[in-house]
Amino acid sequence: MGDEILIAALLYVVACLALVLYQQKQTSKLKAKIDALTLLVKENDRQREAVKQELQELRSGTIGVGRRMLELEKRVTKQEARIDETVADEPQARLYTRAMKMVELGADIDELVKECELPKAEAELLLRLHGKG
Repeated sequence: MGDEILIAALLYVVACLALVLYQQKQTSKLKAKIDALTLLVKENDRQREAVKQELQELRSGTIGVGRRMLELEKRVTKQEARIDETVADEPQARLYTRAMKMVELGADIDELVKECELPKAEAELLLRLHGKG
């Protein structure tokens, strides 16, 4: 009976050693996976920060473009007002503006010559450019 206890104890010790070795191997695998995941998380954080920085740069650029667009819009509005003033101040321009409106309303060459005091050639040109011909 003493040999059987000794063999059983020996088997128990061998089984415990095998279990410890198996657990160490599994622990080593888990540690490697944790290290790989840690690297992935760090890379993800780095990429997220890069995207965040790019987004901030885009926002700043968009704000600058918006300001520039507002400045250009103001300039265009001023230029349009100047053009309108210039056209309104010139009597000859008023005649051409009136003639173009008449063409749009369907006036013919004779009406343009009579009402706007345009030469016949200019009335024909206006009709070709702005009218039905």
